[in-house]
Amino acid sequence: MGIESTLADLKGKQLSELPKVTAAGTSNSSNSAANRNRSRNKQSRKNRRRQKKIMVSPVQRLYETCKDVFANCGAGIVPSPEKIERLKAVLDGIKPEDVSVMPEQPYFRRQAGRKYPAITYQHIFECEKFSMGIFCLPPSGVIPLHNHPGMTVFSKLLFGTMHIKSYDWVVDVPSDTSADAAGVPGKTSAVAVDAIPGETSAAAVDVIPGKPLAAAVDAVPDKNSADVVNDNGNTSADAVDVPSKMSTDANPSETKKPGVRLAKVKADSDLTAPCNTSILYPADGGNMHCFTAVTACAVLDVLGPPYSDSEGRHCTHYQDFPFANFSVDGASVPEEEKEGHAWLQEGEKPKDLVVIGSFYNGPAIVEN
Repeated sequence: MGIESTLADLKGKQLSELPKVTAAGTSNSSNSAANRNRSRNKQSRKNRRRQKKIMVSPVQRLYETCKDVFANCGAGIVPSPEKIERLKAVLDGIKPEDVSVMPEQPYFRRQAGRKYPAITYQHIFECEKFSMGIFCLPPSGVIPLHNHPGMTVFSKLLFGTMHIKSYDWVVDVPSDTSADAAGVPGKTSAVAVDAIPGETSAAAVDVIPGKPLAAAVDAVPDKNSADVVNDNGNTSADAVDVPSKMSTDANPSETKKPGVRLAKVKADSDLTAPCNTSILYPADGGNMHCFTAVTACAVLDVLGPPYSDSEGRHCTHYQDFPFANFSVDGASVPEEEKEGHAWLQEGEKPKDLVVIGSFYNGPAIVEN
């Protein structure tokens, strides 16, 4: 009896406590589920943020890197070596498809019957600190010898082969505004279109007045302008005002050449994609260069800062002559180095090459 009472008491106690235990268990279970949901939501947000980072286009990354690299720069101010390397690394990783440029597009077709093929420029972005754009050159397209005053310039060959010839000024050597001609007519290799190919920025051509382009073109296409290349490769008949090849031979009858200045050859070779990004600086690295397209090719150019007539950063064209062509008092180089030097003379803007503004069709840039 006593045992039965005890068992009954125990059972009653257990039964009375059972709902309490069940309620606590339910409560704990609900909390665990809520915690799991919060954890999942948090992870989901992290994944979305990570996805956003992953989905940033290469050209957007280039824009953001340029914005940081050139933030505190201006004419004659070169970014730090670390920032130079960071921007170079971004450019090195960009492929033609990242900017929607392909060799089969109409800009790159061989142009029968044209001695100097038209060059196309696609404007991507420009602000007072830097500019980004793509030069599209058909075979034998030429961008004549020109300078980049106070600029740091990055050129990324996207595809194809180009010949580059570049110079830097020789410092502490006199120049003469009236140098004596040595009687050897010279050919300007930098603009010898018939010679070989090269490539890039259309060294100072007016496409449509208004905006300085990345390598010396003085404008970008206006949306309402007919002077653009459409997807079929058609252009307006009166599309452009254009660049040209300068006279390639010195006049044998001339005895004086005004304004010649001594320069040293920095590069004179072919580049074939894929290759590293080329960089030039305000005072070295081949600040004056000429490109000739050996094959159809495209070059992505970044200039910091861009050309600006209002700020005195004009694009100047040059004609180059062999060192032996002129003699200037006080200017001499060892015999074995003469091949690596030339006299540069300012020239008129070329008149017979065409640069046509076209719309950039790659991923859009989100300004921030």
